Amino acid sequence: METIIKIQNLQRTFEVGSEKVHALKGISFDVNKGEFVSIMGTSGSGKSTLLNILGCLDRPTQGEYLIDNVSVKERSEDELSTIRNRKIGFVFQNYSLLPRTSALEQVELPLLYNNTVSDKERHQRAEHALEQVGLKDRMKHTPNQMSGGQQQRVAIARALAGDPVMLLADEATGNLDTRTSYEIICLFQQLHSEGKSIVFVTHEPDIATFTERTILLSDGMIVKDVRVETQSARQMLESMTN
Repeated sequence: METIIKIQNLQRTFEVGSEKVHALKGISFDVNKGEFVSIMGTSGSGKSTLLNILGCLDRPTQGEYLIDNVSVKERSEDELSTIRNRKIGFVFQNYSLLPRTSALEQVELPLLYNNTVSDKERHQRAEHALEQVGLKDRMKHTPNQMSGGQQQRVAIARALAGDPVMLLADEATGNLDTRTSYEIICLFQQLHSEGKSIVFVTHEPDIATFTERTILLSDGMIVKDVRVETQSARQMLESMTN
């Protein structure tokens, strides 16, 4: 299978005051094209550190990290920014939407930094992405005119519009009630069924069961990397209705 993420012997150390924190202690794993993987950490620091590395937000202290066969080693800040913009679609827990900006403009925004996309194509991509997440009739709405679930759908559309090789979701259901969480997971499962590669960072074991593989990080090391018996978020929604 084609490898989207390849991480080998990744190590990272932070200094907190006079203390050194070994956040990653030589972890190695791959994520293949089309996989839906959840990453769980037993501590907030371990989880967020792994998220930063997966997102190419910084360079590792030691080890190798490649996304779509592109290494992040010895890259300039501009090159890393381009990798983030074109290779990864980010979805955040707090949506990260501009308060007075329409859904369509929110989705177009990251494409403004891609000089290979024309104005017309940017607009078309944004419209298509919003249609994909079921917001065809909400394109002109601003965040204060939308529910939390709708705002998260805008964030997912924004991540999709750049046609990234991978969606990276950070606690994407963390601010939502149970029913809305299942609705958002339904959308992720649908995107996965269409061939999208998804890495979902979560601290909730029940959310991890909706993926197909779970990587558990503890004390800077991978302690478990297992296939999951995937649950259907659609069935969970239907059971709540019944």
